[in-house]
Amino acid sequence: MNAPKLWLAALGVGFAALAPAPAPARGPDAEDEVAKTAAAAYVYGYPLVTMEMTRRVMTNAAGPKDNHAPMGQFYKARVYPDAKFRDITAPNADTLYSPAWLDLAKEPYVLSLPDLGDRYFLMPMLSGWTDVFAVPGTRTTGNKAQAYAITGPGWKGTLPEGLKEIKAPTNMVWILGRTYCTGTPEDYKACHAVMDKYDLRPLSAFGKEYTPPAGKVDPAIDMKTAVREQVNAMDAGAYFRLLAGLMTDNPPAEADAPMVAKMAEIGIAPGQSLNLAKLGPAVARALNGAPKAGQKRIMAHFKDSGKLENGWTFTTKTGVYGTDYLQRAFITAIGLGANRPQDAVYPTSTEDAAGKKYSGADKYVVHFPKGQTPPADAFWSITMYDAGYFFVDNPLNKYTVSPRNNLKFNDDGSLDLYIQNESPGADKEANWLPAPKGEFVLMMRLYHPKEKDPSILDGTWKPPAVRPVK
Repeated sequence: MNAPKLWLAALGVGFAALAPAPAPARGPDAEDEVAKTAAAAYVYGYPLVTMEMTRRVMTNAAGPKDNHAPMGQFYKARVYPDAKFRDITAPNADTLYSPAWLDLAKEPYVLSLPDLGDRYFLMPMLSGWTDVFAVPGTRTTGNKAQAYAITGPGWKGTLPEGLKEIKAPTNMVWILGRTYCTGTPEDYKACHAVMDKYDLRPLSAFGKEYTPPAGKVDPAIDMKTAVREQVNAMDAGAYFRLLAGLMTDNPPAEADAPMVAKMAEIGIAPGQSLNLAKLGPAVARALNGAPKAGQKRIMAHFKDSGKLENGWTFTTKTGVYGTDYLQRAFITAIGLGANRPQDAVYPTSTEDAAGKKYSGADKYVVHFPKGQTPPADAFWSITMYDAGYFFVDNPLNKYTVSPRNNLKFNDDGSLDLYIQNESPGADKEANWLPAPKGEFVLMMRLYHPKEKDPSILDGTWKPPAVRPVK
């Protein structure tokens, strides 16, 4: 992928030069054009703004606890998230998360990983724009002990021997580590022993005794409202001011130059303070309408976000987006932290085989013929979400169905999975995915999908339809 660079400085263009005072829009056509640009700017900036708001929530802690940790520190999950978890949409219940947020503006950070034996893991690193720019892990670097220095876009220097540099395109970096665990008490214990050896520290502390400093808790940060709701509730002035400020430490990609120039024409530019009152009433009206228009465009992208096969929509366009800003914003909205397709593919379904929205009032079956379960070299699962892409509370605290549930196959080698609100019976509960009483969404995960026949990557394998039970 083309990593974002400090291309503005390289071109000799100052931030102020990009933000001339916009001329007042004249007439309905001009105002409509500004409105289109403002909506496009909203979509463009949605990932960066969402990342910042997520960072604020997840790092608003004195120490690592309850899915939160101060900047520069891992939170190492001990159990899978439950139905109360609201920090990110479409959470994962197949791997234990090890998230950490970095600010590389002051200095690089060093990530040290132990020998993981045969346990599957990956440490995807996301830029402020949600591009996955590096993925140490089983698939890419193997499971032997390894150490990296993660450096910011403007950093220059010499690293200690034994450290491999990973150059980040932005100063904001989210490491969203995942370590596979079956969820049994025995495997939790074994997985914790490995994860406890994940080490993250500033470069200045490398090779020295180091105790991470306590974080500061800001009571003004909303810790109850879901991040997506917080972002969607922001008015145009707050949204675009935050975006402009973030773009200084998190430079746009070189390929984003046309979009950045368009945004500058309506007063949105890196480091510039946006004052709607000074832009003229027509421009102000157009900008004020951007959040609603932008959100509508983002969520309407679902059916165009990938392929539709047997009621499942999936894409191989995750983790690396180029200039496909709408795709990037949509993935941010429904699955922040998505991996590259080589690491994971996420078929998602909102309707059954007949095209009717899923409802817990009905019962469904997913049938896999013999030898045609999801082809993945790491693991596969199907996860249940409510209409907002959060886990569904249920008596079994079961949010996914996968081979780790000791699935019962049919006599002919085929497999049936039961998706419904009430238990299908004790003899079938291993194959049961509990649903809410209302609408719901299904998401399949194939981690390290097979690259050859059959493969979801090349279309030689397709997820089967979810059929209602009459």
